[in-house]
Amino acid sequence: MKRSTSHRAVQYGRSAALGCVVLLLLVAGVLSSWDSAHHVVLAKGREHGTMTVTGCGSEVCTGPYTPSDGGSARSRVSVDKSVAAKKGDRFPVVVKPDTFEVVRTGTPGFLHAWVPLGGALILAGLVIGGGLRLPRVGWGTGLAGGALLVATFIAL
Repeated sequence: MKRSTSHRAVQYGRSAALGCVVLLLLVAGVLSSWDSAHHVVLAKGREHGTMTVTGCGSEVCTGPYTPSDGGSARSRVSVDKSVAAKKGDRFPVVVKPDTFEVVRTGTPGFLHAWVPLGGALILAGLVIGGGLRLPRVGWGTGLAGGALLVATFIAL
């Protein structure tokens, strides 16, 4: 029994729409991550130093900044709160240009910056595996996102 042309057109349309959803998820994950990640990935020429956490609010942690490369010390900078930051912690940071915001550097900072991409990979894996009916690719994509999130948890 042959399938009709309209049935094939609906299948191609569904695949194209779901492919666009996967692309949207991945682009959104990369763009959300890149906001912080580019300060870590392209850190050459930026002001590097150490932050000591003196307090944490609901979204950010604050504390003094001590430069390691001859920059100017700051009495108060802020970093996005993570589950691993608590009062008294010290970690390497890079200062966002023209702000009092810093981004954690090193392997933990790099992984933490890419957490939104990890979530996007997990969601894209569900769409790829279930919607596009490519279970192996979906599992691979989802596991890559999960591995990124687990590695971040362990590193922090």
